[in-house]
Amino acid sequence: MSRRTFIGIIFIVAALLKLADMWNLVCLDWLWQQPWTNYIAPVFLLYVGGMLLINSYRRDRDQWLQRPIPVNEDGKRIRCAVSFGGDEYVYRGEAFHGARLDASFGGIRLDLRDAIITEDEEIDIHTFIGGVELFVPSTVNVVVKSRSIFGAVGNETLRNDNPQAHYLHVVASNIIGGVSIKNC
Repeated sequence: MSRRTFIGIIFIVAALLKLADMWNLVCLDWLWQQPWTNYIAPVFLLYVGGMLLINSYRRDRDQWLQRPIPVNEDGKRIRCAVSFGGDEYVYRGEAFHGARLDASFGGIRLDLRDAIITEDEEIDIHTFIGGVELFVPSTVNVVVKSRSIFGAVGNETLRNDNPQAHYLHVVASNIIGGVSIKNC
């Protein structure tokens, strides 16, 4: 556990203790003698503790478990599902033949920048309170079809003007989730 994570946990525990004291669940009057601590301290402690926890995971490259590329029954299309965590799949010269990505309360990072894409392919994405980060090569064009409820798909790719360029069709269904597509 990193130092930042430990400090974040301490701040959150302190804020929860203050709230328990305010609701008369515990008696910590000796700890909170100053009048300004009644409302400002719990809000401040929750904010700082939460930001420290979030930033400790955001800045830690090891949060994404690098997994081998899972191949579906047909031997080509991959299927990735994650719940309450984060997985990263990186293509390093392998052929890509489509994917199904399911993220619930977690995230998937799929890096296709070094993948070999020889024809038009489809990526079917389903998120529920989760997200997918997709990196595509600059040699393909991306077409997005999305059905989102309190979610969105961000397509930040540049269009390839080559008439021979293949298309990557992204079909996304998001419920309080999102998809980010980049080719940089």
